[in-house]
Amino acid sequence: MQPSDQAASLEEQIDQWRGFLRHRQAIQSVDIAELEDHLREQIGVLTNAGLANDEAFLVAVKRMGALDALSREFAREHSDRLWKQLVISPADQLQGGARTDALVAFGVAALAALLIKVPAVFGIDFHTNVSFYFRNFSLFVLPLLAGYFAWKRQLNLRILAWLAAGFAVAIVVAIAYPQIKGDLEGLTALHLPIALWLLVGIAYAGGRWAQVEGRMDFIRFSGELFIYYTLIALGGGVLVMFLQLIFQSAGISIDLFFQNWLLPCGAAGAAIVASWLVEAKQSVVENMAPVLARLFTPLFTIALIVFLGTLVFTGRGIDIDRNLLIAFDVLLVLVLGLVLYSISARDPTVPAGAYDALQVVLILSALAADAVALGAIAARINEMGFTPNRVAALGENLILLVNLAWSAVLYVQFLRKRGSFADIERWQTGYLLVFAGWAAIVVLAFPPAFGFK
Repeated sequence: MQPSDQAASLEEQIDQWRGFLRHRQAIQSVDIAELEDHLREQIGVLTNAGLANDEAFLVAVKRMGALDALSREFAREHSDRLWKQLVISPADQLQGGARTDALVAFGVAALAALLIKVPAVFGIDFHTNVSFYFRNFSLFVLPLLAGYFAWKRQLNLRILAWLAAGFAVAIVVAIAYPQIKGDLEGLTALHLPIALWLLVGIAYAGGRWAQVEGRMDFIRFSGELFIYYTLIALGGGVLVMFLQLIFQSAGISIDLFFQNWLLPCGAAGAAIVASWLVEAKQSVVENMAPVLARLFTPLFTIALIVFLGTLVFTGRGIDIDRNLLIAFDVLLVLVLGLVLYSISARDPTVPAGAYDALQVVLILSALAADAVALGAIAARINEMGFTPNRVAALGENLILLVNLAWSAVLYVQFLRKRGSFADIERWQTGYLLVFAGWAAIVVLAFPPAFGFK
């Protein structure tokens, strides 16, 4: 579609919107003119961000729905068109900036797929050295993802230098600590991407990392990326099963191709593609991560209350073995994620309501569960001594305990109208540095402290 055709189509859609408002005759024409000015301003912002005219119009109308009831009604009646915008537009319909962004994103994804095969040149194949790739996967992907956002946000040299230094330290550590084994290997594989994800966040925020809004945008992006990446992985799994089926019918095995090429290259490239998808489509409909958080918050609250009630009723404690310890920490992290994405979906200007009270119940339940886990971990350490896993779990649970405890205080103050919702946002987004800092300590200090084993 030519630019002139796009402009004509946009004007036609605005005329349709204007006619819809006038047909209802619920507001004066001067109000329509003011609303139209605001609509065109929103469209301009969205098109400058890379959306096509049709997408920009629909998103702008959706945002206008928060300002007047008629625009909300118009958006609702035309909501079917919003879903059609979720598919990737053909190349001839993309504006210049969006087309360039897409080309760069897919180029970086291809580079990530190639980079993860470099160790194979030195005889380190994926299927025979899974632990190597498991431990260092983030080093093949996250520097490129940060580079993509650095290009997209046009970061200054000072920020670029800090990002480069951070990734350089991670690479040096990976080279200097090749002999780590056992628990330390798993801890490094888990905590290295957490530490490096902070660097990606700085690149993503584009100079807004010091602002609460910039960090909150990165939290939203992280949740959306997880969902998109999972969907791509599920689709890739179906593709692999289909390929295996059709090649097997011809008596050909593709197991080695899958293990050495498709799985590692696809996993690396998909991370970049999923990030681009989040960036390209995040303004079209309401983000999915906060919606899922609202769905699962009551379910997790009930589950934790039942668990704590069972402990009280039976009078039993919990026996923290290695697998249960991991599962317990994952549960608490999921609860924290639910709190974060519920915060990101909430309008901070709206007064406290029933859902906020439910959030307090969830946080207090998680706080009690964390205290139970800390008691079990401390008893385990006292009985059997220190190990990397136990120390890491102790630190992580203490960090979660502080986060949840102060979150509960801030939420109660908000419910009692003695504090603002902005205080909760500031606390949660600022605490990201604590999580990343502890992850860096585990990666850098634990291997020499525990003799690399």
